[in-house]
Amino acid sequence: MKKKLFGTDGVRGVANHELKGELAFKLGRIGGYFLSRNSGQQRPIVIIGKDTRLSGDMLEAALMAGLTSVGIDVYRLGIIPTPGVCYLSRTKNVVGGIMISASHNPTADNGIKFFDQNGIKLSDQDELEIEDLIFNNHSEELPYPIDNEIGLVDEKYDWIDEYINFIIDSFEQNLKGLKVVIDCANGAAYQASPYVFEALGAEIIVINDHPNGEEINVNCGSTAPELAAEKVIEVGADLGIAHDGDADRVILIDEKGEIVEGDNIMAVAARAMIKENNLKNKTVVTTKYSNLGLKESLAEVGAELVITKNGDRYVLAEMLKNDYKLGGEKSGHIIFSEYNTTGDGILTAAKIASIIKKDNEPLSELKKVMSYWPQILANVEVTQKDGWEKNNKVSTEIKAAKSEIDGDGRVFVRASGTEPLIRVMLEGKDKKLLQKWEEKLTKVIKTELN
Repeated sequence: MKKKLFGTDGVRGVANHELKGELAFKLGRIGGYFLSRNSGQQRPIVIIGKDTRLSGDMLEAALMAGLTSVGIDVYRLGIIPTPGVCYLSRTKNVVGGIMISASHNPTADNGIKFFDQNGIKLSDQDELEIEDLIFNNHSEELPYPIDNEIGLVDEKYDWIDEYINFIIDSFEQNLKGLKVVIDCANGAAYQASPYVFEALGAEIIVINDHPNGEEINVNCGSTAPELAAEKVIEVGADLGIAHDGDADRVILIDEKGEIVEGDNIMAVAARAMIKENNLKNKTVVTTKYSNLGLKESLAEVGAELVITKNGDRYVLAEMLKNDYKLGGEKSGHIIFSEYNTTGDGILTAAKIASIIKKDNEPLSELKKVMSYWPQILANVEVTQKDGWEKNNKVSTEIKAAKSEIDGDGRVFVRASGTEPLIRVMLEGKDKKLLQKWEEKLTKVIKTELN
C-alpha cells in the first residue's frame, strides 16, 4: 500500500496549505496515541522540537492540542536540531519525539516527523497505520480523557544543553588552532553548532545565524554553500560548515573553498575509522544516489558499500540490522550509529574537523581519497507524479537510456517523496552520453507528466 501523507522524511507541505493546523492536530492525536499505546505509562510524555520557521508555532500548538487530547503530556524543547530531538527521545523517559521542520525546503514549507522512544523514525508500516486511522476517521474512537487526565504542557528549553554536551563529550581531540566558518542556514543550528565548536577549542566565524524564521535556507546553508565557501577564502579558514534548516545534514568546504559533500565525507570518515579499527565489517551503508566513486574509494582499502532505498531511515535500518557504524547520503545526512540514530550535521562536522587536526592534513588533501564519476542530477517539476512509472513513453525512454549507459554507469529515476518532482540521476564515464540522455529524459517527463 502506498502512503498518502508521509514521504521519505515525515509529512511535508506548504504550511497552512497542504499542512494545515487541522492535519497537525490529527497527527498529534493519532501519532501520539500510536507512540504511547504500548508504553504502559500512566502519563506518557512526548517531546516536541522545531526549527526557526514562522509556521512552527502554529503547527506546534496544533500538535500539542492533539497530544494532550489523548492524555499525553508534552515537553516543549523550543528551537533545536533534529538530531537533538532524536537523542533526547532515547535518553529521556518519554514515549517519543516530534520534530517540526521541512529540513532544507523553502521557508513556506514545513514538516512533521516522529521518533519512537529509541530515537528512530517510524517505519513505513507504522506510518501506514497512522494514515489509516486518519483517513478512515478512527480518531473519534481514541480516548477522550477529562479533568486531570488531560495532558499538560511543560517547557524544557534547557534540554538542548544535554544534546550539546553529548557532542562535546564525544570528542577527545581538541580543535585548538583550527579556524572554522559555520553557516547555520538561519535555522536550528544557530545556537548549538557555534557552541560546540567553540567549546572544542576552534576559532569560529559564524554566518547566517538569524533565527527570525524568514531567512531559513534562503541563499545559505547546505543548499547554497557558495556563501560559506567565499567566507572560508576571505578569512583563511581551515574548514567551512554549511548546515541545513534542521541541522541533520551538512556540506563541508575545504580550505581552498571547494565543496565536500556527503559521499566524500563518508570516504574520509571511513578511512579514519578503519585506521582505528572501528568500522564494523569494513562496511559503509548508503543509497542509490551515492556516486560510484565512493565504492571505488572503499574498495581500495578493502571496504564494501551496501546500497539501500533513498532516505536516511533505510540507511539506519540496514546499519542497525548488521551493526554497521557508518552510513549516510550524498546530500550530507551522515549517521555514526555509535553516537546517534539519525543524520547529525554538527557531530559529522566535528568528526571531520578532528580528523583534520589529528592527521595534521588539510581537507583538500584528505578528500583526495575519492574521485568522482561524472554524475548528472535533474529535478523535473511535474503536476502529477503519482503513477508516473506506468507512463509508456517515459518508461520506454528510461529503458533506452539504461541499455546504452548500464555497464559503465547507471540510470535512476524516481518521484520525490516530499516535493512535486521527478528526480533523474545519470552516472557514468562518458559525460557527453549522460548529457544526451538527460535532455531526452527531462523532455519526455515534462511533456508526459504536465
